[in-house]
Amino acid sequence: MTKTSNAPPRTPLPFLGLACAVGVSTMYYNQPLLEEMGRTYGATAGRTGFVAVATQVGYAIGLLCFVPLGDVLERRALMMRMYGAVAVGLLLVAMAPTLGWLIAGSVLIGVLASVTHIVLPIAPDLVSHEERGRAIGIVMTGLLLGILLARTFAGWVSRINGWRLVFVVAAVMNAAFVPLLWRVMPKLPPKQELRYTDAMRSLWTLFSTQPLLRESCIIGALVFASFSCFWTTLAFLLESHYHLGAGVAGTFGLVGAAGALVAPVAGRLADKHGSRWVISVGMALLASSYVLLWGEERSHMATMLHIVSLAVGVVILDMGAQMTQVANQTRIFGLAPEARSRINTVYMTVYFTGAAAGSALATVAWVHWQWNGVCALAVSLIALAALRHATGCRTPEQDHCHPTVEDELMEA
Repeated sequence: MTKTSNAPPRTPLPFLGLACAVGVSTMYYNQPLLEEMGRTYGATAGRTGFVAVATQVGYAIGLLCFVPLGDVLERRALMMRMYGAVAVGLLLVAMAPTLGWLIAGSVLIGVLASVTHIVLPIAPDLVSHEERGRAIGIVMTGLLLGILLARTFAGWVSRINGWRLVFVVAAVMNAAFVPLLWRVMPKLPPKQELRYTDAMRSLWTLFSTQPLLRESCIIGALVFASFSCFWTTLAFLLESHYHLGAGVAGTFGLVGAAGALVAPVAGRLADKHGSRWVISVGMALLASSYVLLWGEERSHMATMLHIVSLAVGVVILDMGAQMTQVANQTRIFGLAPEARSRINTVYMTVYFTGAAAGSALATVAWVHWQWNGVCALAVSLIALAALRHATGCRTPEQDHCHPTVEDELMEA
């Protein structure tokens, strides 16, 4: 493998955040619409909940198979092709005649939406090592707002003419983003001359030799699984307990966006205090949020106070999840600059596998134990993440447990 010395052109960090938002939002349109989809196909909550699971499974597949191409191919052209393909996938979902076709289309959308994580590793290339957390925080703000506001967008657009319109409008948005990429993004050649097969083989080398990467993967997967427990079942909670529809479920995404704005702050804190410190704070917030969300169900407050309590819990939940995610990515992107797409592939594949597992388990918990079961599951996942964090890498803030990543990749 021959390294090239090309420095990446300067691309505005906010534009990278927008690109992440457009790509990742496609995964989350279905969550506030699950009740409506179930009515369309005459399906139970237990069956319809697997639409969300299918999207996350597809995303994990896309992360594993497509994101390593960010270290192999010219990234602007790759991104344009994938955004165009996402638009086609969204149209297929909008026209799905059966629940089975809807689930299959959701897998396809998830696979193609992995373009988000071809975009994200570009951010730390644009700044010095000391500002890596800040850059990741800025771009992650766009990504996280895309996740949260997608639910708001879907919930309210569906009120105009049903859930299918949401996916038609989203397809137009993704198609329109293709020429915008051509206009704003410069060409981004790979940093190494690398074959796809070599890139794929090196994924295992990275995972097997890097204890910090493995630790971050486990913590990230457990945290995102707990996060997905809430969002997968929120529509069911609002419908069954408060008789509120997809529009209100989507509005909680707007509420959660307030929590997402902590991402740039988390990045600066990671640069200043170290990633372990930020992860500790993030997990404490996550645990606190579920104490509030669970207590809301067990209380006897009036409906409006229940909703307000739920909204406060959502903000704290999102703050904790985003702080943990930004800190995790800040430290793993310091391991091997020339392999950031592959490092991100390993991390995000495990991360979204955790999300899919969390959504699946939350659906089962809802069917059998309702909201109490969902909250108990989420708290258990956070406890496991805290245990792994407590027994993890404690090196001073280089945040590396292994300093020779580049040599091991060359040997592989």
